[in-house]
Amino acid sequence: MPPFDFSKNYTLENDRVRLSPLQLEHIDALSILSENAEIWMYFLEKGQGKTALTNYITEAIQKRKENSEYPFVIFDKKTHQFAGITRFYSYDAALKIIKLGHTWYGREFWGTGLNTQTKYLLFQFAFETLQLERIGFGVHAENLRSIAALKKIGVQEEGVLRNFLYSIEGNKRVHLHLFSILREEWENQSKT
Repeated sequence: MPPFDFSKNYTLENDRVRLSPLQLEHIDALSILSENAEIWMYFLEKGQGKTALTNYITEAIQKRKENSEYPFVIFDKKTHQFAGITRFYSYDAALKIIKLGHTWYGREFWGTGLNTQTKYLLFQFAFETLQLERIGFGVHAENLRSIAALKKIGVQEEGVLRNFLYSIEGNKRVHLHLFSILREEWENQSKT
């Protein structure tokens, strides 16, 4: 099994989407997309506004240098535009596991199938290239759109961390829903 090399510039692509390492030069292309407050509703960190987005991307790139996260910029080949960001994190080579999240898309890319194509490439990379056994996800209980999107692509809900996060209004606590997909599940899905 090849280890996940955080210093390597991985590019994953198919006919619809290209994922490449997030760089500071992507800030301008992503800044207009990031202006929509709806994108940041469920994030602990915020990227709305050019200064906030610059801080968000700078921190993500720094975490890659620290070998703790690997952020990708998402490029929609159909529209020839940058569409958002996603990242791997909590990689454990010994246990053969990783988490996937911090994903956001500009509003105009919602419901276009881009997320499904992006997840396919990331699953393929994790399970076929890195030979990992599991990809985990955590989703804010009020983020019904993300929960539905994960279920649509065959990810299984496996538990709840109760009262883990603040609600959107910030006046109560809500759960964090835990999801995962296993290599055997991916293999069964990708062959059908």
